[in-house]
Parts: sequence; structure tokens; C-alpha cells
Amino acid sequence: MGLIKEPLDVDFYVDPRPLTKEEEKAISDFIKADKLKRSKKTVRKMHTTTRKKVAA
Repeated sequence: MGLIKEPLDVDFYVDPRPLTKEEEKAISDFIKADKLKRSKKTVRKMHTTTRKKVAA
């Protein structure tokens, strides 16, 4: 992993308290909904290239 640099003129504040049960549930529900939304997206098909046979 590489080093992640902080943007200039942006301050990050970290709240040291543990999450409440309601906050944990809200985060969990968001992640589940996001995974469901992502799984419903169409999957891109990869094109395969075929090589022409060269007559020897």
C-alpha cells in the first residue's frame, strides 16, 4: 500500500469514543444496501481477441 497524503487546508477530526449500537446498525445497513445496489448493476463483459492462424 502506498502513502495517502492529506489534502491541503483540510482538517480531519477523529472522535475517540466507541460507536453506539444505533450507529453500528446504521453503518451496517448502509453497507448492506450499497452491496445490494452494486450487485444489481450489470456486469461488463470482457471482449476476447481472436488471433488469426498464420499459414506455415
